[in-house]
This record gives sequence, C-alpha cells and structure tokens, in this order.
Amino acid sequence: MSDRIYNVLFLCTGNSARSVIAEAILEREGKGRFKAFSAGSQPKGQVNPHTLTLLRNLGYDVSGFRSKSWLEFAQPGAPQMDFVFTVCDDAAGEACPVWPGQPMTAHWGIPDPAAATGSAVEIALAFDEAYRMLNRRIELFLALPMNKLDKLVLHKKLKDIGASEGATQLAAGRVEV
Repeated sequence: MSDRIYNVLFLCTGNSARSVIAEAILEREGKGRFKAFSAGSQPKGQVNPHTLTLLRNLGYDVSGFRSKSWLEFAQPGAPQMDFVFTVCDDAAGEACPVWPGQPMTAHWGIPDPAAATGSAVEIALAFDEAYRMLNRRIELFLALPMNKLDKLVLHKKLKDIGASEGATQLAAGRVEV
C-alpha cells in the first residue's frame, strides 16, 4: 500500500453521536493510514453526553470532539476528502455541499442511539450497539486493498459495507430517498 493518508468524513444530521463515534474509531484504528473527520448538516452544537461516556469508557481521548457543520469541509482550505460516508438516513437524503476533489461516497446508515428511550441501561445499550455496528463497518473498510481496486469495484464494496448487519432500510437498499 502507498504511504498516502486518506481523508474520511462521516456525516450525520446533528454530529453528536454516530458520526462522532465513527470518527473516533477510524482515527484510532486507521493507524495513520486515514485521517477521520465528522460533521453534521444541522449540528447540535455539542456532542451527546452518552457518546462521550461510551468513548471515554473505551479508552478514547474525547477532548477534541465537537459538533460542527459540514460547511467547514466545503470551504476553501479545508482538507480534501477521499471518502464521505453518511451514517444517518436524514443526512443521506439532504443535498450535500460540493466536496472539493470529488470524494467517493456511500451511505452507512444505522439506527440513531441518541433517539433511544428507556432506562439508562437501555440507552447505553443503544450506544454500544451503534459503536459495534460502526466498528464492524470500519473494520471492513480498513481491510479493503485501496490501491488495488478500481473506482467502480471500490464504490460497490463501500455500498456493500453500508448494507451490512444492522443497516437502516435506506442503507440496505430497501427504500429510496
């Protein structure tokens, strides 16, 4: 594999749970091969406290996470993305900014843990499940031989990852936006 570092942006509407979790996982597991970012179309302004608790409990440094707009990554001087993944159906259905460099995109929608209700244990389980599903998708992504796949094959594999276990109906291709 080349020494190239790929920039990856995870998008969600609020940028407070799923996209932040995905950013954390890829940043750690990508081991310098990938630089991860996250953003939202309508950022909440703060990362969900359950997200921070989950990541902290898993040994992540959460000091640098913040809820931010996807417009930050469409501005001149922003890092040029190689991949942009939506992790919520709402963000997948929105008109995204034009990303410099024409990154490869895919939808990896999973259920929103921030929408979970019930006891503290039930809410924590929803966040654990989101982490598990995103971690699996990122493991599959990291295993792809980036420099050996042509764009069409790579794009199909990215879509297949998005349709893996736990995918929302949109990500699994069972409904259209």
